[in-house]
Amino acid sequence: MKDIWKHINPWIVLTNPVNYVKRPFEEFIQQQASGGLVLLVATIFALFMANSPWHDAYHHFWEIEFTFGFSNLALTQSLHHWINDGLMAVFFFVVGLELKREFLSGELADIRKAALPIAAACGGMVVPAALYALVAGSGPAAAGWGIPMATDIAFALGIVAVLGDRIPRSVAVFLTALAIVDDLGAVLVIAIFYTGDINMIPLAYVAGFFVLLWLGNLWDIQSPNFYAIVGFALWVAMLKSGVHASIAGVMIGMTIPTKPRHGHMQFLGLIDGLVERFREIEQEPGHSHDGDFQSEEQLKTLTKMEHVCHDAMSPLQRMEHVMHDWVIFGVMPIFALANAGVSLELGNLTEAILHPVAIGVTFGLFVGKPLGILLFSWLAVKMKLCKLPTGAGWREVLGVGILAGIGFTMSMFISNLAFADALLQMEAKIGIFAASILAGVIGYWFLSKGKKQQTFICIE
Repeated sequence: MKDIWKHINPWIVLTNPVNYVKRPFEEFIQQQASGGLVLLVATIFALFMANSPWHDAYHHFWEIEFTFGFSNLALTQSLHHWINDGLMAVFFFVVGLELKREFLSGELADIRKAALPIAAACGGMVVPAALYALVAGSGPAAAGWGIPMATDIAFALGIVAVLGDRIPRSVAVFLTALAIVDDLGAVLVIAIFYTGDINMIPLAYVAGFFVLLWLGNLWDIQSPNFYAIVGFALWVAMLKSGVHASIAGVMIGMTIPTKPRHGHMQFLGLIDGLVERFREIEQEPGHSHDGDFQSEEQLKTLTKMEHVCHDAMSPLQRMEHVMHDWVIFGVMPIFALANAGVSLELGNLTEAILHPVAIGVTFGLFVGKPLGILLFSWLAVKMKLCKLPTGAGWREVLGVGILAGIGFTMSMFISNLAFADALLQMEAKIGIFAASILAGVIGYWFLSKGKKQQTFICIE
């Protein structure tokens, strides 16, 4: 059967090329769906601990202080701060990689394709922020206007994966591109509006390390160790500068090289030569297998093949592939464990839900997001800047807008920056929970009522 498959498989590649083009995107969607499930479990656990008899131990655990470094170079922060300032920098590093890839060769590389998600993302940021400001008014609550601007791609794409063939794949691509532009907007908002007092000397070091990273890119330095060491120094300088350290992650990600060491034809030539050498070793007089083990010469050849395959991938793609799982299944759930633990006592909950911050966040995400995305998309199409996704109509655009109201991770992150008052943070997070639940449930229901898409059966 395996021998038969070897002959059939190339024929399937030739007769179903669309399937092989779609596969990486399908795997990405499924991965996001799994990540969304892990993130949901972490959130439920955090809520359970914060409302259990162990709530004091839960909150005290995140305030344990850790010191990194020594003497005058030491950094002492609580575990909560290490997660929000350090671990989330890894999240933003992957965001930087995704942004660079999308703008160079992805859905955002072609201005005609990028126009719709960019317009939609702009509407999905401007309208929610304005609606929040209208509801929350002035005073300390006004600082939270950036909270409802964000979209949580893990939860949103998780719901898209559950919808399956009830929506076109182009809608999922549209949502992905929109969320990536949304991430870029959130990064800019954090850098410009949620930055404290600036310390110019560390900021000068940030500029120096950033230039060094760019020179590494220009000189085609492919070693991840170079970017890790210089990037870490940049992150420490950013932490000392007053600009939020998460921005360092995006800056480092944008400097990672996109050119592989071996081009396509060079890769094929090297691999063909090594495969031929492997065959020659097999046919040499006196050659014999030692059970399941390769000979020393064969092992060296296979190791060379491994190195050639490694160098055929660009550092950017390789790092994104490796880091993506760590972020989806590690960084984001840990962030949720540390930040989603909100006390939901009935009396306090009722009061918090009616607070302008909670109402502003809920309205911004659940009403402002779909309204802004639909309005700005309609304007972009009417101005003939772009077209709707293939096989999709305004119903699907509105459905995407509703799902984009799932703010969660990025919204909680911004709420920590917007408010120093723990009470205001709690009210903002209650609004985030309420809006995200409403957006997820109603977005799923709304899109599931659409016409089922035609599917094609093929052997994989």
